Amino acid sequence: MPRRERNKFVKRGQIIEILIEDYAFGGKGIGRIRNEHGEFVVFVPNTLPGQLVKAQVKKSSKKYAECKLIDVLKASDDEVEMHYQDIPGAPYIQLPLERQHHYKKQSTLELFKRIGKVTDIEEKFDEFIKSPNTFHYRNKMEYGFSAIGYDRDQKTDVDEFTLGFKRRGLWWCGENLNKDSGLFDAELENHLKAIRQYCEATGLAPWHGPKKEGFFRYFVVRKSYKTNKLLFNLVTTSYDLPKFNLNEFANYLVKLFGNRVAGLLHTINDEVGDRTIATNGNINLVYGEDKIVEELLDLNFEISMKSFFQTNPKCAEKLYSKVVDYALENKDAVDNTVVLDLFCGTGTIGQILASKANNTKIVGVDIVASAIEDAKENAKRNHIKGLKFYASDVGKFLNEHPEYTNKIRTIILDPARAGIAPKTLKKIINLNAERLVYVSCNPATQARDTEQLMQAGYNIKKLSLVDQFPHTAHIETVVLFETLNGHLTNNSN
Repeated sequence: MPRRERNKFVKRGQIIEILIEDYAFGGKGIGRIRNEHGEFVVFVPNTLPGQLVKAQVKKSSKKYAECKLIDVLKASDDEVEMHYQDIPGAPYIQLPLERQHHYKKQSTLELFKRIGKVTDIEEKFDEFIKSPNTFHYRNKMEYGFSAIGYDRDQKTDVDEFTLGFKRRGLWWCGENLNKDSGLFDAELENHLKAIRQYCEATGLAPWHGPKKEGFFRYFVVRKSYKTNKLLFNLVTTSYDLPKFNLNEFANYLVKLFGNRVAGLLHTINDEVGDRTIATNGNINLVYGEDKIVEELLDLNFEISMKSFFQTNPKCAEKLYSKVVDYALENKDAVDNTVVLDLFCGTGTIGQILASKANNTKIVGVDIVASAIEDAKENAKRNHIKGLKFYASDVGKFLNEHPEYTNKIRTIILDPARAGIAPKTLKKIINLNAERLVYVSCNPATQARDTEQLMQAGYNIKKLSLVDQFPHTAHIETVVLFETLNGHLTNNSN
């Protein structure tokens, strides 16, 4: 057996300093190592052209290496100073929005060319939709407690009580959030330091990642833009719980935020896994209400701590409006018909479409049973008729309901980040719908699915990008697929 050739540029685990020269989709900065052996490409997530960074090699092949970012040693000339505290969740907050949009558009269209084989994607491009709120746009934040902090001056971990976010690249380290990060509610984040000091004064321990022990674990906050209310969830272990007065903590939150406090929940999580809500833990209401109400396009939605809901509701309105615009572009294919809303989540798109179309029946399908229950309740609350929701795997549902084949003209698709499984996509294609409106939070998997759809006879008519998460690498896409002459050219069961 021939010996595996040793990489002449880097080895796994190696720490390198590298200048980032280009930007690839998903926020991957591209650096290049040049030596007597030639040129070698290095990908470093959450970096920008012009930055000099320190990174650790996680994976290496003959052609390229993938690294983990440890630190930005020198900023890009494009970056500007910000008065917000920098956090790992906003790696591009110092980059002007125009540059952020440029990188996102350029890299996403390139993805459709390379993976989706759509050579004329620029001609199909419709619109880049900006977030109405550039800062303070999130409606949920999870802050973690940690017994290990990070000293930025000494560049080392230290024993201290922290409440904030994980240090980038160091899973066992927390960093205190001492002021507004620019992403969530400014009043809340400016008071987080006081909440940390209140918890520390109890003498109870924060979670120690390596030892997997401690009392305080997470502090989760949801916000309603409609009412400006805050819903809190304190996550702790059961150990030492008798020593902590939850009612006094609720009173302290009311003292800080007044009538903005919608309620306080307490979750017990004794699992060692790194998640806020335990699979077998319990969640109890300590004070106030256990839900808040949010509004999207004049419809009201009740949101619990566990509910899935769009993180940037003001931008979600623009996203949903674009989906409905694409669906209603050919009203004949929607009015007086059945529209399938597959991977429908809490049914928001279907409800908005039903409220704007004439005598349209929406059939929503999602595998998450709790999301379907929320969908049914929300439809009832908004008095929207003609909606049916099924808790089922999409592929299984289509197997069990052959009556929809050749009867559906428009399908809405909004899958999870993994995209649509090839077998399920084939079943969707076999429905012979004229039009698909495909929403994606991961254009890489959507571009992959695009190739299969084009082979079946669908073509991209329009594509829009929606910047739901400013200052991050994330971008959402809405694509309208149509068949030629109203039928598929290459579809066989």
